[in-house]
Amino acid sequence: MINRREFLKCVGRYSICAAVASIGRGRVFALDGDSSKKPNVILCMSDDQGWGDVGYNGHPVLKTPNLDQMAKEGIRFERFYSGAPVCSPTRGSCLTGRHPYRFGIYHANVGYMKKEEITLAEVLKMQGYATGHFGKWHLGTLTKTIEEANRGGQRGAAHYSPPWENGFDECFSTEAKVPTWDPMVKPAGQRNKKWWNSIEPSAPTEQYNTHYWTGPEQMAKDNLSGDDSRIIMDRAIAFIEKTTGKGRSFLTVIWFHAPHWPVVAGPKYRDMYPGQSQFAQNHFGCITAMDEQIGRLRKKLHEFGIADNTMFWFCSDNGPEGGVQDPKGGLGSAGPLRGRKRSLYEGGVRVPGLLVWPEKIKKPRVVEMPCSTSDYFPTVLDVLGYKLAEAQSRPYDGVSLMPLIEGDMNERPRPIGFESKNQVSLIGNRYKLYSSDKGKTFELYDLIDDPPETKDIAKDKPEILGTMRKTLEAWCASCKASDTGHDYK
Repeated sequence: MINRREFLKCVGRYSICAAVASIGRGRVFALDGDSSKKPNVILCMSDDQGWGDVGYNGHPVLKTPNLDQMAKEGIRFERFYSGAPVCSPTRGSCLTGRHPYRFGIYHANVGYMKKEEITLAEVLKMQGYATGHFGKWHLGTLTKTIEEANRGGQRGAAHYSPPWENGFDECFSTEAKVPTWDPMVKPAGQRNKKWWNSIEPSAPTEQYNTHYWTGPEQMAKDNLSGDDSRIIMDRAIAFIEKTTGKGRSFLTVIWFHAPHWPVVAGPKYRDMYPGQSQFAQNHFGCITAMDEQIGRLRKKLHEFGIADNTMFWFCSDNGPEGGVQDPKGGLGSAGPLRGRKRSLYEGGVRVPGLLVWPEKIKKPRVVEMPCSTSDYFPTVLDVLGYKLAEAQSRPYDGVSLMPLIEGDMNERPRPIGFESKNQVSLIGNRYKLYSSDKGKTFELYDLIDDPPETKDIAKDKPEILGTMRKTLEAWCASCKASDTGHDYK
């Protein structure tokens, strides 16, 4: 068996097609190797931002003017789905085009990006792209020596899989969550781990114990105070400017921590929400601060003269945390949708989704077809002229959205499967199958007529129920086979 690292070492920049075929990868890439005129790709993602946590979806208080502007200019996905109802699995789906149950990332802080998986960054890097990751990684540990975050150090050495070993040239990455203001410290005597007000510069502090890593055992030391989204964007913009100056195309992955708890907003952003509770001021404020950085990035893309030729994607990694208006949980909004983070009901996986790409998307529109984070991988490869040949040995769950972008696709060619702990579900163009007990009993919903999933129509639609159940069972069996290493033989 040849693993991914050996594979990447043994192939040249233009020979991946033959190499993949020769080792039985099952999916064949037809590449041309020239990145000079290829579009840039930006994958932006927030953390625990619900479907309703944006102005353009009708939030009555929250200010997200830059995301709202993206919705007015590009494609607004009405039914965009995170790969899972929690963060780590969704991140894996973004980079591989595959459901995370295929490679052992079942939940947050579980598993790691395996060497045998091929990431989007690795494929584009071999085609001359510069690749950068900035923000939350959450797909493995980043250090084998320092006890930090959730699994860092010797206790998590077996799960060591940092972004620089997964195709990224430049990194500014944390293993897991950090405060969304002053990310390296926590206030002395803080009593609520979910949120707090930002501390005064003169107040005593202690380390939060999660660090930004830039390479093997290399920790960032400066520019780590203030708004975390701004800190991340400082590095991302510098990377883009440097890369653009060299005439290279880039893949830039920006995974914000906002608004994952502990949510903290600086005074400027809290003051934008007078009359709200302190918790709400921090929650809304850190989202608005993140939105501000998205606007800053878009402005820079225009200044660099590359906005038209840049695919700029935005989504959240799952639905909102906790209960509405509950300081013990979260303040996020799933809008009218049922469920929240950790649930496979719509509120746990249907998230804000946007794409701005002026060169290809001339007029704004709303897309009703279900789309997913697993679609990034095949879509980008399709845009760049890479061919994914169907084969049983390496199944992909995403589909290329290029026909949709070009106006030639109105329905998804195959449904989206989900599995998370005891839950499984299958989402098609109209109907959704859901089970909370691993397929012992099922619920069926019509997502066109009933987006909030208020009426179970399983008894009314036995044929649809039966057909979708067979499809879901086959999909789950396929994921299980993948997880046992079947795809890597």
